[in-house]
Amino acid sequence: MFNQQILQGNWNEIKGKLRNKWAALTDDDLQGCRGNMEQLIGAIQRKTGEARESIEHFFDDLRSGGASARSRAAEAVRGSAQQATEAIYETSQQGALSVREGYNEVEYRVRQRPAESLAVCFGIGVVTGVVVSLLLRRH
Repeated sequence: MFNQQILQGNWNEIKGKLRNKWAALTDDDLQGCRGNMEQLIGAIQRKTGEARESIEHFFDDLRSGGASARSRAAEAVRGSAQQATEAIYETSQQGALSVREGYNEVEYRVRQRPAESLAVCFGIGVVTGVVVSLLLRRH
């Protein structure tokens, strides 16, 4: 059942749903009951002749409908998060595959031309050493 705070906070929406269910209800019937569940149920009973249990069941359905809307929203968020996770995983797998292919290509080139590869690595090492030593001298 709705508490007073929920009833007052969602009054316009609830009022519209009450009128859809019981067309005989008027603004005057509902206005005096705003925020008071007992008065609202009593007014609906007087105006429509509906049983209290039926009215309470209607309000329970309204409340659980709000909960199911929250559940659907939460499910949509979980679905989006799952899709994002899958996209990230797929992208990381593609990146790892590209790195493996690059490594295999370099390994193949080194095996085909070991002397040239050794000379290139030696040259890169010398250049790196010179750059590092110059940087250290400046500080």
